[in-house]
Amino acid sequence: MDLSLFQNHFLLRIENLIFLITAIVSGLMLLWTLVAQRGVKEIDTRVAVQLINYENAVIVDVRDDSEYANGHLPNSKHIPAEKMEERWNELEKYKDKPIVMIYRGGVRSSSASTLLKKNGFLQIFNLMGGIDAWKRANLPIVKR
Repeated sequence: MDLSLFQNHFLLRIENLIFLITAIVSGLMLLWTLVAQRGVKEIDTRVAVQLINYENAVIVDVRDDSEYANGHLPNSKHIPAEKMEERWNELEKYKDKPIVMIYRGGVRSSSASTLLKKNGFLQIFNLMGGIDAWKRANLPIVKR
């Protein structure tokens, strides 16, 4: 009987420890996300349109070639995220302008934005919801 009580107590401690470790890891993951995209703001479509219309923001679409061909924002620059490391200097002349980064709907990899920030770009904005949010807002899309 004493052994059974000991086993139950031990299992309860193990479960609590697993819960605690899971909570800590989750918290660290959230914190890492905030630190990794320091200086990169997320904006909605309304703010993106204002930046484009009133501050001549540059639109950088980092989706892959087929996604871009299926529809993109007018006058957007296309640099797939996996090629940003080698092609970011194409945007050098826009360093002081707002840059609106367009990703696939909601699934964001902020590595392209972070790379630009590290290379001295001052105003980087990620469009929340990506191209899907833009389409839902019935804003203009062009196809090749």
